[in-house]
Amino acid sequence: MAASVKQGRLRGKFMDEIGRKGRPGASSTPLRAARIQDVARLADVSTATVSRALATPDRVSPEARARVLEAIAQTGYVPNPAARTLRSQKTFMVLVVLPDLANTFFSKILRGIEETLFDAGYGMIISDLDGSPEKEAHFAAYTAAGRVDGAILLNGHLFGQSRDGKGTPAKINIPLVALCEAIPNAGIPQIEIDNRAAARQMTRYLASLGHARIAYVSGPAENVLEHERFQGYRDGLLAAGLSFDPELVLSGDFTLESGVRAGQELVARAERPTAVFCTSDEMAIGAVRTLRSAGLRVPEDISVAGFDDIEFAAAAQPALTTIHQPRRELGQAAATVLIDLLQGRETEKRIRLKTELVVRDSVAPPRA
Repeated sequence: MAASVKQGRLRGKFMDEIGRKGRPGASSTPLRAARIQDVARLADVSTATVSRALATPDRVSPEARARVLEAIAQTGYVPNPAARTLRSQKTFMVLVVLPDLANTFFSKILRGIEETLFDAGYGMIISDLDGSPEKEAHFAAYTAAGRVDGAILLNGHLFGQSRDGKGTPAKINIPLVALCEAIPNAGIPQIEIDNRAAARQMTRYLASLGHARIAYVSGPAENVLEHERFQGYRDGLLAAGLSFDPELVLSGDFTLESGVRAGQELVARAERPTAVFCTSDEMAIGAVRTLRSAGLRVPEDISVAGFDDIEFAAAAQPALTTIHQPRRELGQAAATVLIDLLQGRETEKRIRLKTELVVRDSVAPPRA
């Protein structure tokens, strides 16, 4: 009770000092801007605590942070990012590098990253490379110039290198974290799932239903994820006692359009597989659409499975059997590791989150 009374008196005194806009008889002298000292006084904390509540909230008690946020709202205080940067030699911004922002797979990952960065007082800049070497060179220079404090890489390679590790990496002296796609020999923390184990699980599941001819629609040939999922597919066939048939492997690139093309190729075949494992949900949805347009029933005539469990997987017709990736949690884990690095804490070098086989309506036992 005493603390509330004290804060109430402080609030009243502060408002008297800066005046109230529009009150009768108020002076025409411009109101001064609220300062960090005003926030500290109103929240009954030190100015250092106000700074920590904004920059590193995990170092401030929830009660103190709540008082600081309330005082900021009451006073209209706006932190000066330029002054903050000069004092700390930090930007409090993180670069997130995406291969393709249009891919719906990244939506929940970005949400997990943004939530975690925000709670720690950091902002986020998204780099959509979209296959452009010019964009990549621009953001490499941007990062090397110290315009951000750290970066999360979802593009599968370091700036200046190709996916196969060729080329000289750009000299970037800030913490980096690889997310989803591991970057071999990069010496940076890797946040991922076990793609090989997940693909093996799906292949074995299809085989357990009685499917002996299981087609595989691949991702891009140079992609690390594709290499792991293809090996998992082969592992699953071997575990089920099924032979590998290269004729059942169709090329794709994780996009809806490549799934449509795979579906067209399957429709044209005289002898079709009884099941198709697509290594992304977008490809699976594209394949289902094409198969159904040709008069084939899914799953009665042919089963189709995906990978990722994007938002549209459950809403597809039929609802898609797939591998669930904990995308939001992946983003949160990557951001947490990067914050630890930025704040000088030890981190794990490799974190793997668990996947889950989600059974829906697009897969069934083959017809007798």
